[in-house]
Amino acid sequence: MKHQERIAFSSPRSVVVAATAWAEEAATEAAAAAPKLDTGDTAWMLTSSALVLMMTIPGLALFYGGLVRTKNVLSTLMHSFFCAMLISVTWVLYGYSHAFGPDVSGIIGDSSHFGMAGILGTTNALAPTIPQMLFVAYQATFAIITPALISGTFAERMKFSAFVLFMLLWSTLLYNPLAHWVWGGGWIASQVGALDFAGGTVVHISSGVSALVTALYLGKRLGYPEQSMGRTTYPSR
Repeated sequence: MKHQERIAFSSPRSVVVAATAWAEEAATEAAAAAPKLDTGDTAWMLTSSALVLMMTIPGLALFYGGLVRTKNVLSTLMHSFFCAMLISVTWVLYGYSHAFGPDVSGIIGDSSHFGMAGILGTTNALAPTIPQMLFVAYQATFAIITPALISGTFAERMKFSAFVLFMLLWSTLLYNPLAHWVWGGGWIASQVGALDFAGGTVVHISSGVSALVTALYLGKRLGYPEQSMGRTTYPSR
């Protein structure tokens, strides 16, 4: 009550001075809480994101396209290109949130970042010197190339509609939880203490094992080994 009376009967100038002091204090606290971004780190991560994306398109697309028969080159190229389109959408909607959102029982992240909610103007604890939106884009390139790597195991042997469903389910049910376990603070990171800097577990082991299982399930190509499965050759003129 005495404090209120002192404010009520103080001069207008003292009120202005007090308000200014409070505003400066609040601005100082906000500046201290704001993320400290590094321009060098940001520039390098932008470059790295572009390089990893180029590993899929055109890198992986051309690599797998060069290993199939001429009539299947276009469909094989589409595997990598469509992965980039499909996973980009699912990653923004829910993939990033499930992989790097706040932990839920060590299994998966919650949905607090669904549709990129609460991302702008923040940083991720794993990369505190770059904008979190850039971290989202960088991680999206790995989410894209991992299922695209599997596509080489069923080249020429799966319908495109089945491929779309396979990629959607695999990235949602396998990649997102595994990325959270290892990179997002899940049970492998917190209990086992695994360090995966190059994606050996999240990208290569997961895609390699999945590719092997898929190849064994689909079996040999129709016509093999009676028909030649190499690239079509044309007689010279």
